[in-house]
Amino acid sequence: METQLKRGFLDICVLAALAREDSYGYQIIKDVPSTLELSESTLYPILKRLKTQGMLEEYTREHNGRLRKYYTITDKGRAALQDFVQEEAGITQILAYIREGAQS
Repeated sequence: METQLKRGFLDICVLAALAREDSYGYQIIKDVPSTLELSESTLYPILKRLKTQGMLEEYTREHNGRLRKYYTITDKGRAALQDFVQEEAGITQILAYIREGAQS
């Protein structure tokens, strides 16, 4: 998948993963569709940006004797996720337009 297109989906996929359950970095990478090829070097700036925007919060919990940072989606993050889902009709129209052009 083309890099620019992936970038457009990464934030929303991270929010979608956290909407299912609170999680930590490595697990989020495993949960996001592999076609996006999400790596740690890409994920952590996304998490920081989403936290700065108030779309998620973080907390620590002990796991196997050490602290692990977990992330949870906020109401603002859920609203952004819902807004994206509500734009599905527009996205579908764009994809149909692209398919039509590709078949010409």
